[in-house]
Amino acid sequence: DNFKLEQNYPNPFNPVTTINFSIPVNGNLELKLFDILGKEVQSLVKGTYNSGTYRLNFNGSNLQSGVYFYALNFNGDNGVSYTDRKKLILIK
Repeated sequence: DNFKLEQNYPNPFNPVTTINFSIPVNGNLELKLFDILGKEVQSLVKGTYNSGTYRLNFNGSNLQSGVYFYALNFNGDNGVSYTDRKKLILIK
């Protein structure tokens, strides 16, 4: 019933981690990965999603070791919006 962007697990990870998120209404969602300097590294999810809980398995094998951030931006069909950001650490 609530918006939720969970901390990835495991964290630190090598090279695969899981990111869970929940949205209570239908709408447009985007989940992006950023490096420590705030530069976008990759778009992980983008599209229209129905309300529910989702699990994303992320493979960072093409990235260098380091600290990254993932950010969820959501705009619901009912006009509500939600943004959250979490830190993840890749150790190879």
